[in-house]
This record gives sequence, C-alpha cells and structure tokens, in this order.
Amino acid sequence: MPIYEFAQTGISRLAATTFSSVAQHERRDLQRLLREHVDVIAPGTLVIAEEFGDWEDSKRRIDLLAIDEEANLVVIELKRTEDGGHMELQSIRYASMVATMTFDQTVRIFGQYLKQLGKEDQDPRAVILDFLGWDEPDEDQFAQEVRIVLASADFSKELSSSVLWLADHGIDIRCIRLQPYSLDGRLLVDVQQIIPLPQAEEYQFQVREKLRKERQARASMADFTRFDVQINDETHPSMWKRNAIFLIVKRLCEKGISPDEIASLFDWRPNHVWYLVDGVVNATEFEGRASEKAASGGPNF
Repeated sequence: MPIYEFAQTGISRLAATTFSSVAQHERRDLQRLLREHVDVIAPGTLVIAEEFGDWEDSKRRIDLLAIDEEANLVVIELKRTEDGGHMELQSIRYASMVATMTFDQTVRIFGQYLKQLGKEDQDPRAVILDFLGWDEPDEDQFAQEVRIVLASADFSKELSSSVLWLADHGIDIRCIRLQPYSLDGRLLVDVQQIIPLPQAEEYQFQVREKLRKERQARASMADFTRFDVQINDETHPSMWKRNAIFLIVKRLCEKGISPDEIASLFDWRPNHVWYLVDGVVNATEFEGRASEKAASGGPNF
C-alpha cells in the first residue's frame, strides 16, 4: 500500500525504493539497527545473540536469536530482498537446532553476546530473569516453544504459502514486511505484519494452543494446565502449576503463616509439602544439603 505526504499545497505519493538501491546491507545496516530496536519487528523480545551458530557441524548462522516475555525462544531472520529468498526454510532448520536450549545455555550465550557489545559489566543471568519477571530459573517453563519472525522487503507467493501452511499446522511464524521509501534524501520504512494479519492473530494463537495441548496430551499424562493467579492486587496470568503453588506459598509465608500450618492443609500427604534439611542455611547451602540428602537415599529433590 503506498504512503502519501499531506502538505498545504496538496498530496504527493512517496517514492518506493529498495534497500539495495540506497546501499542498505542486511548485516551491516538492517541487522545492526534492528538488534538495538528489535521491538520494531518483534515486540516484547530480548535479543540474546547475533549471528548465532553454536553447533559444530554447520556454518549456518541465525541473524538474531531472542527470547520473549513468555520465555520462548525467537528465531529472527532478515532479508533486504523483494521476495524473501528461502528464509522460511532456513528459519525452520534454525528453530529445530535451538529447540533443546536450556536456561543455563541461554545465559552463557547471552553473556558472550554482551561481551561482544562491550557490556561485560551486566550480569546475563540477572538481565534475563528481570526480563522474564522471574525470581529463579524455571526449566519447566523455559523454551517450551520456538517462535519464528521473518522480516523482508517483501515475500514471494511461494514463501507466503509455505508460511501460511506452517501456521495452520501450529508453528508460530510471522512475516514482517519492511517497505522502504525515499523522502528528501531520508530513508523511511513502512513496517507491517502481513502474516498472520493482526485481526486474525488471536484466532490463530488459539488454534496453535489447542494443537499444542493435544500433542502434549497424546505424548504424556503430565498436567499442562495453566492458571491465572490473583493475590490482592497482584495478577499473574498463565502460570504453570508448580510456579502458581510456589508463588501462593511464598506470599503466605511473607504474611506470617507458618510452614507447619501450611503443611497441615495437605492432610493426604503432609510429609511431602516441604523438603527439610538441618540447620539455618541460605539458599545455596540449602540446595547443597538437599542434593546431598537426596543422593544418600532421601526423597527426590
């Protein structure tokens, strides 16, 4: 869709251009700018690596690797071309390569990225936890999905058809069109999400969630129910069961409710509510003693 300039003397159509004709390169220009302003194409994400390729048997590199506020990994691929090339095929390959990434691996990768940017003074673990709003890492909730964001000057019919098919089969993939325009020597870019259309995105999200839960139910008897927790004025949406219980118990303890009183409510297995170690310890010491207790034949920890 063209862009028009409204002026006192009339309306004029801006001249569409291409990134190549104005000497804008993928890595040196688009990637460099978007890594600092990733919300332009992927709102609510934190870039954790650039040109990521932490695998031995491949020279392929992910343009930008990020995490979103739901602790999902996000593969971001950029092209300055008018057809997007074969970026959807590349992105699927990359998504499969990072799908098993753990929280600790992510911290290590992000630490290397911060070092490249000259930000060694930042603690990568603390930055990620703060971004996610977590007090402690939660491997059960981390990287449950891998999202894909494709950003290009435009997309071919073949690529668009492939993306729509993937989206219909439960893959969270979207196309962001970056249409450049020239105005008095300046470069303006019209950023539009074209797949999925914004008005259809909520419906497609519900379809993906339904498919995901069906797959999980077929593969395991585990409970993947999410809970919305409200404590006074606090609202915590879509929490895993273990995180919801932990938060509720933590708030009860902060209000002065004793551990014994909380345990008494679970009359069907009161001895399984708390993991006990001897002495007065801090968090690190508790984890060490609990692990030793489990290793010596105690309950699982």
